Amino acid sequence: MSRFPARVLSILSLLLAAAPPLGAAPLPPPPPLAAKGWVLLDAASGRILAGQNDTERLEPASLTKLMTSYVVFHALKDGKLRLEQEVPVSEHAWRVGGATSDGSTSYLPLHSNVKAVDAIQGMIVQSGNDATIVLAESIAGSEQTFAVMMNQYSQQLGMKGTHWTNTAGLPDPQHYTTARDIAILGAALVREFPEYYKWFSQREFTYNHIRQYNRNGLLDRDPTVDGIKTGHTEAAGYCLASSALRDGMRLVAVVMGTASPKAREDASETLLGYGFNFFETKRLYSAAQRVGQASVYKTSEPVALVVHADLYSTAPRGELAGARAQLLLNPRLVAPLAASAPVGRLKVTLGDAVLAEVPVYPAAAVEPGNIFRRLIDTVRLWFA
Repeated sequence: MSRFPARVLSILSLLLAAAPPLGAAPLPPPPPLAAKGWVLLDAASGRILAGQNDTERLEPASLTKLMTSYVVFHALKDGKLRLEQEVPVSEHAWRVGGATSDGSTSYLPLHSNVKAVDAIQGMIVQSGNDATIVLAESIAGSEQTFAVMMNQYSQQLGMKGTHWTNTAGLPDPQHYTTARDIAILGAALVREFPEYYKWFSQREFTYNHIRQYNRNGLLDRDPTVDGIKTGHTEAAGYCLASSALRDGMRLVAVVMGTASPKAREDASETLLGYGFNFFETKRLYSAAQRVGQASVYKTSEPVALVVHADLYSTAPRGELAGARAQLLLNPRLVAPLAASAPVGRLKVTLGDAVLAEVPVYPAAAVEPGNIFRRLIDTVRLWFA
């Protein structure tokens, strides 16, 4: 029998545990929350654990500054902005910073210069609109151009229900997002910028002799919560995106449109508790870990296959023991193969549910074998 079956995907089934669990604990429904929209997401696996109206377009208020922060962090990473760089306070930034009903200002003096690191803390800790616009203008030249960048990054992150027209979260009919999109953004901030994420847990910040306080009350109520951002306007209600890390599992909760600061904190705390109590996340494979092997035409040795990033799965507690992984290979793999070229995918399932699906790659570049191997497999390919 040929070692190359014709016109089929090569499938390798790997049982992640010896047997499925016997009588996993029942999963209760998520608690009812008094909010316009809410969602709970596992940051490592990206799985949505619970949600209600989580894809409905809502006013984000100052949750907008999470997207502004994401773009600013990219500018820092790319060298387009330096933390010690002095950036000017324009009249536009100064006026908008003091014009909102929620008092979101960092009290930056008109026509002064402020260090970027101070403006960042003013934006994140105090939610200062003036600091936010100062950063946007220093990076993009204008707030409008910066908003275009915000939309471009949102598309890259897969935020399908979001559109930004300003950087601070001022009301606008074309300025909206969803609870799910904010959760995706929050997880991206944690994953991509751990060195800057620390500012979201900073309790206070003093600038120009004025002490400014973080409005995220969960930081004091729950020691496992380490961010991320509040928001409020009269139309949007009280919003909170929060993240907590317990025993290696990180959850992101987003609650939008509650009636008070306490209501958003209570709802977020309840939602996080539900996730940690009834779900678990495990790393099934590490980056560069061998997940199987494949036969490749024009080379004689089996080719080891790996994943390029850690693969996590999330499920109700006790059920991950029954997860299965399938290695689904592209047909007619022929050397040479680059190490960066996917040759199939690894699919993890739990019953009928797909927990994860990621590309697999050769562990190293695959070169053709000797001339005899190449000739033999050339003939085999005629009949494959």
